Amino acid sequence: MKDIILASASPRRTDLLKQLGLDFRVIPSDIDETIDKTMSARELVLSLSSQKALEVANKVQPGPLVIGADTVVFKERILGKPENWDEAAEMLNMLQGDWHEVITGVTLIDTLTGKQSSEYEVTRVKMCELNHQMINAYIGTGEPFDKAGAYGIQGMGALLVEGIEGCYFNVVGLPLKRLSSMLETFGFRLL
Repeated sequence: MKDIILASASPRRTDLLKQLGLDFRVIPSDIDETIDKTMSARELVLSLSSQKALEVANKVQPGPLVIGADTVVFKERILGKPENWDEAAEMLNMLQGDWHEVITGVTLIDTLTGKQSSEYEVTRVKMCELNHQMINAYIGTGEPFDKAGAYGIQGMGALLVEGIEGCYFNVVGLPLKRLSSMLETFGFRLL
């Protein structure tokens, strides 16, 4: 089987690929992930996932398949990872009691052939009504600071989520069914 590289330092993405039984290695990308406010959320995740995959693909000898991914939360505006407590509280206040979208872009690059493919997945998430005390207690867990939209559905953030429409794994950070379909076009059949 072809060597696979995950161009991400995300432990959640690593866990999800392990869940699929894939043999891969991790080489985190080192791109500037500043949110370009001129792009739509879909354009942004496609651009960032592509930049991540390409940056790592350019570091390695031809041969491996590189997977890049980027996730944002969208409600009125693009929400990336909060930089501090106040930003996390602002994001959670914006999301609470309403629906928002979680959008992940995925890019695959075959470093031997140059073949590249980028797609995105959208999942709608409804967050519970939250009061000030709940928001502060959740931020106090430390979970919000490395997650788009200031919450992680796979951790304590699960207590904030009332429901989802679409791919759960997309909310965690990597839409597994979409990834599987993309991998098939590169000659990888997971089932």
